Amino acid sequence: MADMMSKISNGLERAFASRGFAEPSVEDLRDAAGVSLRTLYKYTPSRADMVLAALENRHQRYLHHVFGDFPKEPEKALDTILSRVGDWMATETSHGCLFHAAVAANPGSQPLRTLLERHKAEVANRVANAVALEGAETELLVIIEGLTQAWPLHGDAAIDAAKHLGRALRPGSG
Repeated sequence: MADMMSKISNGLERAFASRGFAEPSVEDLRDAAGVSLRTLYKYTPSRADMVLAALENRHQRYLHHVFGDFPKEPEKALDTILSRVGDWMATETSHGCLFHAAVAANPGSQPLRTLLERHKAEVANRVANAVALEGAETELLVIIEGLTQAWPLHGDAAIDAAKHLGRALRPGSG
């Protein structure tokens, strides 16, 4: 059962990431998930559930990509994390944050807003813990969000700028 949900969520994530939230028809989403319409609706009974399943899948993949097996030294960890965010942008989503796009497509959805807030809070907390800057979660999130938004325009220069800003948060760096 978990394998089927994973298969569906992966396919839905790919469809929404490549085509947005308004364009794909239910038939397109069914095809992307690689299941029958009946199975798609069994696991995700509404389009809203399909979006949430796709974003939950993305959340887990992002956390694994950014935080999996990185240096334990806080000074090296931040550069590694920011490089991985840039790599994510290059390989997964060159158009910006899929979570923000989902909320923009359906601004009245409290479940989407809650998922966005949970995703961003978990990212900020993990970064702060990894780089020994607890209490600087907001600043670190601003750097990561800035990198996510600037990457489509500036690529590697955005990564370098984010690293520079991150280093400036270290006590005694200024």
